[in-house]
Amino acid sequence: MILQTLEKTIQNQTLVFTNQRALFWAEQKALIISDLHIGKTAYFRKNGIPIPSDILAKDLERLSILIENFSAEQLFIVGDFLHAGKNKDFEIFEEWRLRNKHLEIILIKGNHDIKKSDFLHDLDITIIEDSLCIKPFTFIHEPQDSENQFSISGHLHPGVTVKLEKRKSVRLPCFRVSDNQLILPAFSEFTGLDTKSCEDFDCIAFTEDLIFEL
Repeated sequence: MILQTLEKTIQNQTLVFTNQRALFWAEQKALIISDLHIGKTAYFRKNGIPIPSDILAKDLERLSILIENFSAEQLFIVGDFLHAGKNKDFEIFEEWRLRNKHLEIILIKGNHDIKKSDFLHDLDITIIEDSLCIKPFTFIHEPQDSENQFSISGHLHPGVTVKLEKRKSVRLPCFRVSDNQLILPAFSEFTGLDTKSCEDFDCIAFTEDLIFEL
């Protein structure tokens, strides 16, 4: 894994964007991700679609490297932590959590987290039903365009189409940033990309070994 970063000051706070689908808030020592979708691969396999079972393990390995690199003390998950309730894949996360007991985890529920999630309390996860305000940011799953707050959200799995030479183009995941909101890419690599609605945002796109502003 090659980690590349891009640092910006937003709302007088230091935010570090990474090409590994995560954001680090330096002042809070918090790593921020969205759309981990635990259980998605097991859900597909259960429904007869052959999806590799190691996708979640690789996502969590990448998350561990990020936590260690930034010495993060908190993990904010801005929604869609789960995909389809508790299934076989969740055992992989349970094992990961046991190895990371020191980490404070805060989940702001997303639309995929609406099923019964009481079992998460057994893993010492703080669950926020709607939104979490830690000034100067409001953390919420679905993007909110409000002049009265700066929101950090996910949900859209944002991407951008980058034009290359000879009329070729490539679709890349990205962060979207405006004057009052920041939309995170999906942390899970097993997700699609929404390349629409970029007009009112600055995009920070990334590849496996690069991160850059458009």
